[in-house]
Amino acid sequence: MKLNKKGEKNIGRIKGLSIQFLPYSEIKSLDSNSRIKKILTIVLGNNILILQGRLKPDEEARLIGDTMAMIGYVKDFKGIELAVIENDGDRGMVEKFRKSVLKLISGGELGTVTIIGPATIVKEIKKNPRKIELLLNK
Repeated sequence: MKLNKKGEKNIGRIKGLSIQFLPYSEIKSLDSNSRIKKILTIVLGNNILILQGRLKPDEEARLIGDTMAMIGYVKDFKGIELAVIENDGDRGMVEKFRKSVLKLISGGELGTVTIIGPATIVKEIKKNPRKIELLLNK
């Protein structure tokens, strides 16, 4: 197995494609501006981000607005694709209460995943109850 410049293992890397997982614990204590900045830094590095949990609705709107404003000003940047995947199946009252308590304690939607990627790499994100399809540009 080959090692990169940092001495890390280079496993199955597709040229120009990198997927980064960001646990909710890394953004939990950040304010909205810092969260958006951290996400944009990752995405502008041509990485597909898998974020544990989801942003607040106003943060999602701001992220989309900021990326729209960057189009034309940042070289080769064409925007982002964003999808939120959550398990909203039919739940009883007890399950809804349990989830609400867990959300309150943890500070976020830990059963939710947000996928964010640069539009130059991610063509489309399709989701349905059984699978997620991440369609990439050639």
